[in-house]
Amino acid sequence: MAKSVHQGQPEHQPEQESKHQQNQSTHQAHPTHPGPGGQSPHHRDAVDDIVDQWRRERPELDPTPMALVGRINRFQNHIAVSLREFFALHNLDFSEFDVLATLRRSGGPCELSAGALLKSAMVTSGAITNRVDRLSAKGLVERRPSPTDRRAVLIRLTPAGRSLVDGILQDHIANEEDLIGALSAEEREQLDGLLRKLLAARGDTTLFG
Repeated sequence: MAKSVHQGQPEHQPEQESKHQQNQSTHQAHPTHPGPGGQSPHHRDAVDDIVDQWRRERPELDPTPMALVGRINRFQNHIAVSLREFFALHNLDFSEFDVLATLRRSGGPCELSAGALLKSAMVTSGAITNRVDRLSAKGLVERRPSPTDRRAVLIRLTPAGRSLVDGILQDHIANEEDLIGALSAEEREQLDGLLRKLLAARGDTTLFG
């Protein structure tokens, strides 16, 4: 009986070989690129396909910059969606939170001139006015005349505005932690340094321009 079972085993080998070939085929259909120093291979993504298409169509050009900028842009889209969904839970958009957070971290009475807010946000004065109008209608900020300059207007967080910022800040940080959760502490430090270098090369180094 044992001999009969042993003799029957070869009948299953073609099926095993077929599965092995399928696995090899699947693996080859999704090639990887070696990471820095040949470590941690990276799986192909949509950007690789785009770059390969350009290499095929315009072989005289080097599309490598398109890969890096393309991935930054695609990840920025993920950031935008995540932030939009998070702030929508609190009846805000990111631009409104930016104003509230800027006032909150200024300390003291949590107020700034309209000019200081404008420089911090790096948008037009009309855009800042619209943001402040919306936040004022929600009771989160208030305008008041400057005690030292009659021409100036100060924007101050209301108690409700301060409470809102303080109440959601921890969850906001956790949401951003989730966005970069795939990176180790060392990788985060490396990426932070590289992005800092790119920003510095564009002259983006100070808070108020």
